[in-house]
Order: sequence, then structure tokens, then C-alpha cells
Amino acid sequence: MSYEYSDEELEILKRKRMEQMLAEAEERRRRAEEEAAREAQRQSILRIILTPEARERLANVKLVKPELARAVEDYLIGLYTSGQLKNVVDDETLRDILAEVDSRMRREVRIRVRRKGE
Repeated sequence: MSYEYSDEELEILKRKRMEQMLAEAEERRRRAEEEAAREAQRQSILRIILTPEARERLANVKLVKPELARAVEDYLIGLYTSGQLKNVVDDETLRDILAEVDSRMRREVRIRVRRKGE
């Protein structure tokens, strides 16, 4: 059974679909703007709490291990926003924090090989 749409019905369907697509595009644009604003705020906080050398080191780490850099940024921003960070973080302190967070993130994986008959 086939159904033929009239020109008017097709125009209504096209208009509804276009409105839906425009609404989805607007939502994606809004979310992108919000994300950009959050990221700008994060970078602003990091400029306050890190020395230039520490910022450079963190940027280099971000190129190689983005998940580690993000975890350290989250950790430092958390300390700053809770008022627990009393001093500016220098390069040496950042290295210690990177090592600590990296060791927490690593999981020990054990693989046991069993042969047939064992």
C-alpha cells in the first residue's frame, strides 16, 4: 500500500524537518559556546596558579598524555577553588604532582596464561 503525499503535505514535512535541523544546529552551537567558556575559565585559573615554566611543562605533557594533563589540571583547579592552594605552583612542584597523579592513574595489569591441561 503506497501513500501519495500532496504538495502541501510535503511542504509541511519539509518545513518541520528544517525547523528541527535548525533547532539541533542551534543547540550544538550553544553547547560549543558553553564548552569554550568553561575551557577559557579553566585556562584563566591555570594562568593564575601556575608559573610560566609550569604552564609550559603542562602544555608539553598535554601533547603526549592528554588524560594525565587533564587530571592534573582538574586536581589543581579543585585545590584552587576550595582554597587549599596557598602558593603558586612552580615547575618542580608540578613535576611532583604529575608523578603522583600518574602513579595513581596507572593500573597494574596481570595476565595469567594457562596452558591446556594445567
